[in-house]
Amino acid sequence: MTEQQTCIIIGASHAGAQLANSVRKEGWQGRILVIGDEAIAPYHRPPLSKALLMGDKTADQLEIFKPTVYDKANIEFLLNTRVASINRADKTITLEGGNTLTYDKLALCTGARVRKLDIPGSDLKGVHYLRTLADAEAIQRDVSANRKAVIVGGGYIGLETAASLRKLGMEVTVLEMMSRVLERVTAPELSDYYTKLHESHGVKIILNAQAQAILGNDKAQQVQCNNDLVLDADLVIIGIGVIPNTELAAAAGLVVENGILVDEFACTNDPDIVAAGDCTFHPNDLLGFHLRLESVPNAMEQAKTAAASICGKPKAYHALPWFWSDQYDIKLQIAGFNKGYERVVLRGNPDSNQFVAWYLQDNKVLAADCINSSKEFMQAKKLIAQNITVTDAQLADTSIEVASLVTNT
Repeated sequence: MTEQQTCIIIGASHAGAQLANSVRKEGWQGRILVIGDEAIAPYHRPPLSKALLMGDKTADQLEIFKPTVYDKANIEFLLNTRVASINRADKTITLEGGNTLTYDKLALCTGARVRKLDIPGSDLKGVHYLRTLADAEAIQRDVSANRKAVIVGGGYIGLETAASLRKLGMEVTVLEMMSRVLERVTAPELSDYYTKLHESHGVKIILNAQAQAILGNDKAQQVQCNNDLVLDADLVIIGIGVIPNTELAAAAGLVVENGILVDEFACTNDPDIVAAGDCTFHPNDLLGFHLRLESVPNAMEQAKTAAASICGKPKAYHALPWFWSDQYDIKLQIAGFNKGYERVVLRGNPDSNQFVAWYLQDNKVLAADCINSSKEFMQAKKLIAQNITVTDAQLADTSIEVASLVTNT
């Protein structure tokens, strides 16, 4: 590699910010250019539904790295800019304005976008999604105490937003089309816990409910649901998942399968193109299957792997997935991935707001949902990563330190 070479990173995301800094640390001597479609440098997204929405943090407190970090690493940004296409044969990218840039190495950190709800009235004022800083700021402008908010979607983003709006004094109703909240990602025990938690804070949760239309002249005023249910709404927030941004990759002939397909080194089927973050579909030997993760830890760690590959220092990425969610004064920390679990074992009493739900297959822990249980969370990661055999009784017994199950093997 030489000082004349150029590494272009498409996506000013968590992964993009980390990759830019890591590729310099790995020894890249040439130009590093990050292209982002928002007007600001990379920022933390998790606080958007919590600290920022509630006014506890401002936009300038969300930056992933300080400007001095980028300056020291001589990292350039081209913001408020979209890439129209990638020409792998010429090793160029074309911007939407028509300009062309040449790369030696290319990194795709394009992330994901919100899944839109295509129903009548979904384009009315007062209808919002929550993915970007601009989204959060738009919601803030519509928030007012004692007004009514309807949230479509009972996943993590919907429930986190519900908690924030309740703290801000709004009347909140959550519509979930499935038979329980968080049904796609947690066991019934966790769904029941979060339903009770939100209801205890005054949130109304309506299950098996689908929004069919948003009513209003110029601005949202009501949400019409199935079963002839009509809800008054001054504010509507839609949180029904995200879609990975893979169109650029697919059009360029890269392999796409539920995300941009990469190997354990974050490499695509083009030797000069890597990818990292929410947009990738990658293998994990700890889990034994491919997956796509919408996770900040995954984005940051996979970006480090991608940077190493760019610099010819391949380091396999097989980190154990972990996630978190803050709602009211409850911190949920999730270790592992519960796909294929056979049963759930509880440690502690959910009524105490401090417990663990262990997901097991045979006598091995696949995942753990830890409510206000940081110590157990740290040990759960070891139990899973080390594939330790345990019994249901050991996991449920609060008199047995989870750490002993790790050290005694």
